[in-house]
Amino acid sequence: MQQIINFFIRNKNFLLFLLLFLFSLSLTIQSHSYHRSKFINSANFLTGGVYESVNSIGRYFDLRKENELLLEENNRLKSILYNQEDMLSSTLLPSVDFKLITANVIKNSYSATNNYLTINKGTNDSISADLGVITSKGIVGIIDKASGNYSRVLSILNTNSRVNAQLMKTDHFGTLTWNGDSPRYVQLIDIPKQAPLTSGDTVITGGRSIIFPKGIPIGTISSFSLDETENYYNVEIEVFNDMTNIGHVHIVINKNKEEIKQLESSDE
Repeated sequence: MQQIINFFIRNKNFLLFLLLFLFSLSLTIQSHSYHRSKFINSANFLTGGVYESVNSIGRYFDLRKENELLLEENNRLKSILYNQEDMLSSTLLPSVDFKLITANVIKNSYSATNNYLTINKGTNDSISADLGVITSKGIVGIIDKASGNYSRVLSILNTNSRVNAQLMKTDHFGTLTWNGDSPRYVQLIDIPKQAPLTSGDTVITGGRSIIFPKGIPIGTISSFSLDETENYYNVEIEVFNDMTNIGHVHIVINKNKEEIKQLESSDE
């Protein structure tokens, strides 16, 4: 307490000057509209800057939550898109119901001959084998194994991968494979030589399976040539996805998958 008193005694002249200065400043602001408006604008500028900084910090810590909300909204919009009648011209079922579940990739291989991804959703989330996996840019692969909380995805960068695909401009379709060379390119085989091919044309999923709906992007034609029989094209496809950098994915669930499988197996 004595130190506080000593401080006021030592600085009494300065404190008196400061008090008189603030008092005169207050009188000036109150008596002149111009000065009052300038003061208010300056105060608003300072407080606005403080509020904006605090809000920016809050937004930073809310990014994860906002990202999850955006992914869920993306799922909803994609579900609507994939359930449109013109995208569901599958020969197996004309009106298939698809829904999407968001997952995070926790492991991704792309430099081996047969590559896989691991995602953080499993049977506890209604995930099972033979479900398609995509991103907002295009297809990633197909789930081949699932445990309670995790699933393994057979990447399109796997020499065992086979996906039905077609040219976006026509109904010519073939099989998407990978030759094990570059993670930037996959191959489309069994495209008949009657098909009009042009470099830069888009290739999409064909919808002739229960895994992917029709119309999911895959990539663009980089080059093409006839095979040994000269009846079919071998087409080089540059994929839209950067398969070396996959973070969030969407799992495509066909609600009628089991019914279709039972129907097909009854004919065997």
